[in-house]
Amino acid sequence: MPLNCSSLATKAPHSLGGLKTTATTTTHVGGGGGFFKLFNKTHQNSSLHIASLSLNKRNGNQRYCLSSSSSVMEETKDTGFSTLEPEKYSKELDIAVRAVQMACFLCQKVQESLISKTTSHVQAKDDNSPVTIADWSVQATVSWILSETLGSRNVAIIAEEDVQTLSKTDSAGLIEAVVQTVNDCLAEAPRFGLKAPGTSLGSSEVLEAISRCNSTGGPNGRFWALDPVDGTLGFVRGDQYAVALALIEDGEVVLGVLGCPNYPMRKEWLSYHHRYHRIISKLTPPTSESWDKGCVIYARRGSGEAWMQPLIQGHKKLVWPNSATPVKVSTIENPALATFCEPVEKANSSHSFTAGLAHSVGLRKQPLRVYSMVKYAAIARGDAEVFMKFARAGYKEKIWDHAAGVIIIQEAGGVVTDAGGCPLDFSKGMYLEGLDRGIIACAGGKLHEKIIGAVDASWNSSSL
Repeated sequence: MPLNCSSLATKAPHSLGGLKTTATTTTHVGGGGGFFKLFNKTHQNSSLHIASLSLNKRNGNQRYCLSSSSSVMEETKDTGFSTLEPEKYSKELDIAVRAVQMACFLCQKVQESLISKTTSHVQAKDDNSPVTIADWSVQATVSWILSETLGSRNVAIIAEEDVQTLSKTDSAGLIEAVVQTVNDCLAEAPRFGLKAPGTSLGSSEVLEAISRCNSTGGPNGRFWALDPVDGTLGFVRGDQYAVALALIEDGEVVLGVLGCPNYPMRKEWLSYHHRYHRIISKLTPPTSESWDKGCVIYARRGSGEAWMQPLIQGHKKLVWPNSATPVKVSTIENPALATFCEPVEKANSSHSFTAGLAHSVGLRKQPLRVYSMVKYAAIARGDAEVFMKFARAGYKEKIWDHAAGVIIIQEAGGVVTDAGGCPLDFSKGMYLEGLDRGIIACAGGKLHEKIIGAVDASWNSSSL
């Protein structure tokens, strides 16, 4: 069966942010930069599953991927290659979680004003997709926090938004709204365990923070991938959206944080679209547990665990780890019992193909169509088992739309590959270049194998 690049590991316990986790040394094949990376060390009575290689030649591309054949070695020897340090990236993860918590706080305020029509700052980008003051404000806020806490010389960010629209001569009111939103959010920084700026930021400083996110990515060095508001269409409709932040080093995702402000504690509410929280408010008293919503889910490469903490509400302070609990993928392996997610929008995903594919593999439940990377969170949390996305011809997947979600599912025990069973390659810049047909995320290897097989059987008859 196809396996994701971080599922084969030996583990040794350590702690992260006061939480008991496990350090994992992993055999990586393929992925970042097109070369093999081996992280291996001696561990008594441990077992290492070594996956054999298969050669994917679809569309003339030769790519080495992990295949289903594996063997077990009772002991491993030190190869001399570098190992994942127990506390590596812990500082970055701590800051990233706090920054995303703040970003979610900002987004909640903006979404409330959009729903109540107290602001109409919604713009259209060149591709006609919406962008709001929340997109620019979150990007400026996260950029400022990362630069201030880690040092601007040490921070490179690749992000979705730019300042072109904000720089237009008729955008004075929009810039003013963004600056005000950023300063209001940064003033709350001490509640999130971060330092607030000494004085309010001016428009030039806010624009500089946004434009600082100008990294081009690539196979070498370290950079952050940020989607300030993933699922903006859902955001402006009062529906699901996410704040996504990932750290990528030498072409590999090493940590990911997903903020899901509208994620309901009862997964059944995920099926309600278009201002679903208004429906909840009418049907459910605000004191009910079903009203509770909003979480941040995060993971660090090699830990073997993903964690979820609630968003802080009201005027409370963020106390690490903020009631964090581990999340795991579902154990369902029978397609007839599985729930699969797909994008709401038809513009960049083929619903007809996934519907036929779901039927052929035995998926009987209605698809869960959810805006944004909340789909990744749903699988990591065990609320769904399959995420399939097959973009229409000409659409190119951006790395910030997937990086954080991929590592969270992997560390929660799931599998994410392209439709050929190869790991997603985050080393090629802004886009997931060389993607084989589409993206498939599953709660487990057996389910993933069935989906991959169904794709191969159905693909030639599709019109994608």
